[in-house]
Amino acid sequence: MHNNLAPYAVSDTNSRGRRIHEELPTGRSQFQRDRDRVIHSTAFRRLEYKTQVFVNHEGDLFRTRLTHSLEVAQIGRSIARNLHLNEELVEAIALSHDLGHTPFGHAGQDALNDCMKPHGGFEHNLQSLRVVDVLEERYAAFNGLNLCFETREGILKRIPKSRATELGELGVRFLHGHSASLEAQLANLADEIAYNNHDVDDGLRSGLITLAQLEEIGIFARHLHRVKQRYPDIAGRRLIHETVRGMINTLAVDLTTQSTGRILAANPDSPDSAREMPVLIGFSDTIRREEQELKRFLYQNLYRHYQVMRMSNKARHTIEKLFGAFETEPALLPSEYQRKFEEYGHQAIADYIAGMTDRYAIKEYQRLFAISEN
Repeated sequence: MHNNLAPYAVSDTNSRGRRIHEELPTGRSQFQRDRDRVIHSTAFRRLEYKTQVFVNHEGDLFRTRLTHSLEVAQIGRSIARNLHLNEELVEAIALSHDLGHTPFGHAGQDALNDCMKPHGGFEHNLQSLRVVDVLEERYAAFNGLNLCFETREGILKRIPKSRATELGELGVRFLHGHSASLEAQLANLADEIAYNNHDVDDGLRSGLITLAQLEEIGIFARHLHRVKQRYPDIAGRRLIHETVRGMINTLAVDLTTQSTGRILAANPDSPDSAREMPVLIGFSDTIRREEQELKRFLYQNLYRHYQVMRMSNKARHTIEKLFGAFETEPALLPSEYQRKFEEYGHQAIADYIAGMTDRYAIKEYQRLFAISEN
């Protein structure tokens, strides 16, 4: 099943396994099992109604956390195949990396983190791990999904050192400055490729940013020019799709080429030896600079656009009001979470809010604060 894997790739034979022992799967690998468990989870289904940049009710054509996760998985698998890494592990990480995201994107996360600061704070990577380790209730023998160590490792992109000590073996690399597996490194950058380029697409579709603005950004301008040269009569959505497609291809090829060179130079002979080396999966300096330029543009012109900021402000208000109401009177929580509040305290409130979709959070706010709602 893994005949083409390099020695430095994670495989069933060198995996650190699951926290709770299970019989080996029949007809599929350990990481196919992880992927399948993620896809069948409640948290994964909820991603359909969690925002990427635009709140879910703003339009059916904008990306959600679900479509974003699928796009990350597709990009990651394509590159993993060329690097002889474990495609199935990359896919499992890609599909699970956003499971702990709050409603309303980063505005929701920031608001929930502020609410939780007296109680340890809130971090979506840690919440994603909590979802797969604790919160999913599907199996008789254990809480969570009992995923392999390497999938759980990949979910944790970055966490404060102060929290790393709580995580046992998973936290060691943050304490000692080690790297994650090459598959986890790749999933992280596939995520970056997907959200930067697809936020360009959604930003243009929304009209909040324009082609004229983007023509000032090196990587976009270069690919736009190539498309126009090749297809002089192209316009509209086809022009944008072809340009974004070209950018994604350039980034994927650069990442593959640069990472191949670094791996050959470092010559890791196992996943653990790769973990002890500096990060080996990465872009060239030129592409990295262009990526940073695009990121700055999106931050200044899309994420900080007044219309996005207005919605973000509403999102913060919604999260803060919900948290405050549940904190003041836990009896307002659904019965299941009242019981969890007795066990976990404020973490149960964070679990409830983080698990909400955009539209559920809006509805819950109306139920609690609008006289006309039940």
